[in-house]
Amino acid sequence: MVAQIDNYKAFLAGKSQIGAMSGFDPVWMPDTLFDFQKHLVEWAIRKGRAALFEDCGLGKTYQYLVWAENVARKTGGNVLIICPLAVAAQTVREGQKFGIECKLSRDGSVHRIGVTNYESLHKFDSADYVGAVADESGAIKAFDGKRRRQVVRFFSKLAYRLLCTATPSPNDFIELGTQSECLGVMTQSEMLGYFFRQTDNMRHTVFREEDFWNVTKYHFKPHSSQPFWRWVTSWARAVRTPGDIGFSDDGFILPPLNYHKHVLDIPFIPTGELFHRPAVSLREQRDERMRTINERCEKVAELLSGDTPAIAWCHYNEEGTRLAELIPDSVEVAGRHSESYKEEMLNEFAMGNIRTLVSKPKIACWGMNYQHCSRMSFFPTFSFEQFYQGVRRCYRFGQKNPVDVNIVSAEGESRIMDGLSMKQKQAGTMFASLVKHMNDSLAMFGEDCHTKDVQHPAWIQTQQEVASCQ
Repeated sequence: MVAQIDNYKAFLAGKSQIGAMSGFDPVWMPDTLFDFQKHLVEWAIRKGRAALFEDCGLGKTYQYLVWAENVARKTGGNVLIICPLAVAAQTVREGQKFGIECKLSRDGSVHRIGVTNYESLHKFDSADYVGAVADESGAIKAFDGKRRRQVVRFFSKLAYRLLCTATPSPNDFIELGTQSECLGVMTQSEMLGYFFRQTDNMRHTVFREEDFWNVTKYHFKPHSSQPFWRWVTSWARAVRTPGDIGFSDDGFILPPLNYHKHVLDIPFIPTGELFHRPAVSLREQRDERMRTINERCEKVAELLSGDTPAIAWCHYNEEGTRLAELIPDSVEVAGRHSESYKEEMLNEFAMGNIRTLVSKPKIACWGMNYQHCSRMSFFPTFSFEQFYQGVRRCYRFGQKNPVDVNIVSAEGESRIMDGLSMKQKQAGTMFASLVKHMNDSLAMFGEDCHTKDVQHPAWIQTQQEVASCQ
């Protein structure tokens, strides 16, 4: 009977899609890790294939370097760390600071712990490695289909895998599916089929998957919400502050973050109309932004004047060129530049050798540490992810000064501003919801926790009692 119960429990565990611990006990753990970092690294090492969704500045680089060192020591094999452009050199510097030897590789050369960027991944053979780390793995979904498949395929052959990124949005289930597929837990399509159903009812929609042709709406299958989050927590941990996982927040309280909105009085009057109004269509919004480039760039140059470091985020090439002309001691990093130039200039700014950086968020907002800078400007778009990542280059743990974010727009861009403000409010709720769901799911148990002895009625006799009476 006991064997049958154990078999049934094993059967239920298999249906739950909860992966087993496929790693090992840590073989080396430096004393300089914070308690919460040690907790997360130990869990990731024992898990073997894991994701750490930690907010900016919590020390993900140090954590995945310790993880890589443990895998290399335990197996005697090689580990590859894959980073966004310019972050690779920063990772090598961090390794030197913490006494973990890692070497930069651009040409596919193999090292015990190698560091490269996503653009160079095609030069490496996964057969040369036992483990890999994807830094800023949230950027995988921003790659085209070919790049994303390349990353997933490289990881699919490895015994040990670690993904690190800032806390993903809890309604971005497609991103969670991409992370799961990269770890080999469950493919994106399997995740959708296992936990979700398509729906035409907007009231029941949990999230939407949009492409060029259509919008597909999904909702949880009956009773699958808690199993879904329990499944996510079987391979991922989400942390905004150490307090989210029960540790002290001392030393991780950020200074104030100040948003300053500057709406320029440049009325938008569409062709053929008499009165100004907000730009509505995407074409009108683009025309409005192109028409007001000079005025907006001049305002940014005025706001970022001075001797302290600053970042001017832009979205169009014309904006970047004009900002670089107007702002003294500034350097533009654009898509037309070579990868070596981009990497060199981004690292020069990180080390304080450049006063003002002018660039697009999609080029320079992934993974870099700019805590020495506390001033920036933004031209708003509907992409909250780029806005969040851009702000977080400076507003991250380790920042000592209040951070000022100047949002400059023309009067006709009010709809863009409203959309960005709405997404910003939703993001705080989403992050809190994700942590809550994960903590709740970690508190769920599948075991029978009844500890009270059961007293059988007096008229029921056991076999021993019957034998004693005889």
